[in-house]
Amino acid sequence: MGSASRADRIGDVSLIETEVRDGVAIVTLNDPERRNALNLDMVTEMEAAFDDLESRPDDVGAVIVTGAPPAFCAGADLSHLGDSREAGLRRIYEGFLRVGRSPLPTLAAVNGAAVGAGMNLALVCDVRIAGERARFDTRFVDLGLHPGGGHTWMYRNITGPQAVFATAVFGEIMNGREAERTGLVWKCVPDGELAEAAFAMAARAAGGPRELVRRVKETIIDMADVKTHDAAVDRELVPQVWSLDQPDFAERMAALRKKISSK
Repeated sequence: MGSASRADRIGDVSLIETEVRDGVAIVTLNDPERRNALNLDMVTEMEAAFDDLESRPDDVGAVIVTGAPPAFCAGADLSHLGDSREAGLRRIYEGFLRVGRSPLPTLAAVNGAAVGAGMNLALVCDVRIAGERARFDTRFVDLGLHPGGGHTWMYRNITGPQAVFATAVFGEIMNGREAERTGLVWKCVPDGELAEAAFAMAARAAGGPRELVRRVKETIIDMADVKTHDAAVDRELVPQVWSLDQPDFAERMAALRKKISSK
């Protein structure tokens, strides 16, 4: 089944297209002539799309974010910041921060250039998969602009400082294979296999018990503030006990025992 967000439009074309298939939502930035650059209309549509997807827990278990070819997202359109630049920037940030706040598992399928804020959109996702022709380009310094939206913090937490310095300060641009080598993406696949690889991975998350998967995501995020192994044990204990009491656990254990006994 499929659906498309209907917030703001250029003519009859939605800037954010959504399709839901087998529990996986595919969210596509759809402004290829502008290489899917984030603008205020697109931000509004992104918010509406995720509000809708999160309201449908029976239908949606994971989300893929990608761009209409040839780009993933070529950054942010900063031409409409208005008089309050801080407020304008924060509003543009919502184009990717809304994705980062989602309780659903999110996967970026980076199919082309991810520049500046477009790179931030990939960084906020839980996992990134890249095609070989993907390009990761911070570009902020080249534009005379300081990185924003938490770019250096997210990037450093994923790869460590060296990759951030190499790209944000020294101007290196990484393709998909180089991004895989630095750990920026989970894996790089041939361009023609990207959509299938992303869907297969997202479908595995969507195939798990929905509330359990959400709670595991929450735990992984919370672990950033946990300092000791003992504290980690305590943090996981409550949701693990909760999961023992869920019908999904009983049903899956019974199916496993049946499978083992039949061999």
